[in-house]
Amino acid sequence: MRWSVPDLADVVEAGLRAQSADDDAEQSVYGFDARDELGLHPVVQQAFTRVGFGVWPEQRYPGHWHKKSKAEGLRCDVVLTPDGLPLRDPDVKGTLFGGQPATDADQAYWLEIKTVAQFETSGPFRRYSSELLQPVTKDVKKIWSDGVIRFGGLLLILFTANQEVAEHDLAAWHTRCIDKGYPVGPPAVRGFPITDRIGNGWCAAAVFGVRGV
Repeated sequence: MRWSVPDLADVVEAGLRAQSADDDAEQSVYGFDARDELGLHPVVQQAFTRVGFGVWPEQRYPGHWHKKSKAEGLRCDVVLTPDGLPLRDPDVKGTLFGGQPATDADQAYWLEIKTVAQFETSGPFRRYSSELLQPVTKDVKKIWSDGVIRFGGLLLILFTANQEVAEHDLAAWHTRCIDKGYPVGPPAVRGFPITDRIGNGWCAAAVFGVRGV
């Protein structure tokens, strides 16, 4: 199985553009840029579902499968599989049920999703820079440190005043990762203007490959 970071970015862009158009058509007081991170997850998941991927939210990282309770362990925001296939349950691998069509963890794409907005409904987001630089890099570590995962990445969605701010901040974030020695590949960046309701006039979506780059 081979995964294309640019193709994944194209799917995300299409889904976000569709949501932006829906907001405009409904003349929403607030657009999708006012949603919190979890509020944007369904938009991204639906975009991948529409093009035929299997979409499996909140899956435990393989490195935590040894924990007795399935409620324990770090989880990935969404795992993608080809052709709508399920993600193979490690508990049934090698059993009678293990022969059913499914995708093994090392062939799936493990995607963490982070979103940061320069402006909120209450005004400028004062923790914009720190939120961009600190928690986001923690997700890179989760993918990087799991020995089973072969394909994975980080989807970073930025809402900013304009295109220039988004491009600058994405480049600065990537440079920071490289300086820290994280194996983060060059991003596939997509962006488009959005209706400015609270100060954000641009949406940028960047997929950074962390595994299989």
